[in-house]
Amino acid sequence: MSNAQPGHLIPGAEPWSHEGGPAGALVLHGFTGNPGSMRGIAEALAAAGFSVEMPLLPGHGTTIEDMIPTGFADWLAEAEAAYQRLAARCEQVVIVGLSMGGALTAWLGADHPEVAGLVAINAIVSEPEGMRAFVEELAATGVDRFGGIGSDIKKEGVEESAYPETPVAPLLSMLDMAAELDRRLDRIGSPLLIVTSREDHVVPPVNSDILAERATGPVERVYAEDSYHVVTMDNDKDLVEQATVDFARRVTG
Repeated sequence: MSNAQPGHLIPGAEPWSHEGGPAGALVLHGFTGNPGSMRGIAEALAAAGFSVEMPLLPGHGTTIEDMIPTGFADWLAEAEAAYQRLAARCEQVVIVGLSMGGALTAWLGADHPEVAGLVAINAIVSEPEGMRAFVEELAATGVDRFGGIGSDIKKEGVEESAYPETPVAPLLSMLDMAAELDRRLDRIGSPLLIVTSREDHVVPPVNSDILAERATGPVERVYAEDSYHVVTMDNDKDLVEQATVDFARRVTG
């Protein structure tokens, strides 16, 4: 991996790379989360014969203090670098992302029409109503963090190892991204699989509808009926993994 692993990684937050066949899959985690939330999908794709890159995005997987000085440009740069590593050794690439990782997936899809397919899982592609005013007010008072948004999981006994708090400045950078991404959605022409939890307490499900309406390529949709935001660790985990693998196989031939 290109990003050096810090010595204080949260257990299970390690980036992961797998050498498989000529088709590759880039797997991207969400905001304040880490690769642990996407490991099941990454391993399912590897078991299906795909080469896999699952990077740890800058500032994630350690402590919130490491994340505060980072922003969307840093996360996008690492996602782009991971894509280039994968594309250099694979004939075709599929990109899969959860939440903010889904936003990165959409962004890369807009920039790289050669991508074989995109899987956006509870992706954030628009600014939630009222969110910016709330976050900017916090920033104006000197607050650099507030309550956590991770581990929105319905299944009892399952917890995501996301940060227990949300950093204000990085969140503002993600809201800025949402405004720019809105102008790029119609550039997404690759086949697109959109996975949506019916009940999501982090990203309003309407984001999936916006993405489906604006993308110009073929769109498939899968709904998770028994899971919250982190569906990759929730009751519909197996459904999402199988749908992702089946889609990736189809679009890579």
